Amino acid sequence: MNPKSLSWWCLVCSLILGAGCLTRKPAVGTGTHFKGPVGLQLYSLRAQFTRSVPQTIETVKGFGIQEVELAGNYNLKNADLRQRLEQAGLKPIAGHFPMERITGDTEAVARECQELGIRYVGAAWIKGKGEFDIAAARKAASDFNKAGAALAAHGIKVFYHCHGYEFKHRDGQGRTPMDVLIQETDPRLVAFEMDVLWVQYPGEDPAAWLAKYPGRWELMHLKDLKKGVPTGFHNGGTDPNNDVALGTGQMDWPKILKAARKAGVKHYFLEDESAVSVQQIPQSLSFLERVAW
Repeated sequence: MNPKSLSWWCLVCSLILGAGCLTRKPAVGTGTHFKGPVGLQLYSLRAQFTRSVPQTIETVKGFGIQEVELAGNYNLKNADLRQRLEQAGLKPIAGHFPMERITGDTEAVARECQELGIRYVGAAWIKGKGEFDIAAARKAASDFNKAGAALAAHGIKVFYHCHGYEFKHRDGQGRTPMDVLIQETDPRLVAFEMDVLWVQYPGEDPAAWLAKYPGRWELMHLKDLKKGVPTGFHNGGTDPNNDVALGTGQMDWPKILKAARKAGVKHYFLEDESAVSVQQIPQSLSFLERVAW
């Protein structure tokens, strides 16, 4: 091929590739401002999974997402669940395990994470029978550091998912248990997952907490709280049907998502615990595609 022909073919190829880039659609749930990646916490479809795992995986696939966070294996072997998810184009990123297993059976948890293909493992509840006070937070931080060191040897990072009761108490320096958990854990070993509802519900400002500890909130649960539901409670519980489609509740999403991006959140997961999650999840994804700030 002579130089002129070669140049002509190069021009044609570049135009074709450029056109492909221009027509490529952004990932579901992302838009001009929110870039994601956004996945789904599978607990959102817990009722559906008890009826049919294959059908529910197809439902998740139908949402168009690519990342998932796990909460159990639905009586399947871990490798089987992973294979089913990956065949549907769903990548397991993180999973929730009981705190006592993460800290007391760490090596077994590491093996399960490897079977599931997840690189983050977290606890979503550490509150015992008593109040989760400063002393309890300091002990939990120490436990997380130890488990985090053991899991890091397997390429896995441990995280804690807040649930609202961590904001109740204050020490002499004005620190909450949440402050203690973050300040007294090693950022190389321990990350945090902000559940936006469980920061809003106790009366805190999610954007302010993101700004306070940049780099520590590596994961986030996107969840909106129904308008009119009172806040200021630290019991870690509210009616699951108070979960509403993003953008229809109390949260200031432009402010929160802007702060999340600046703080370095790496993975976002929709979590909708309501009875109508299947209907609301597409609405939430659509909101994320058009939200602006």
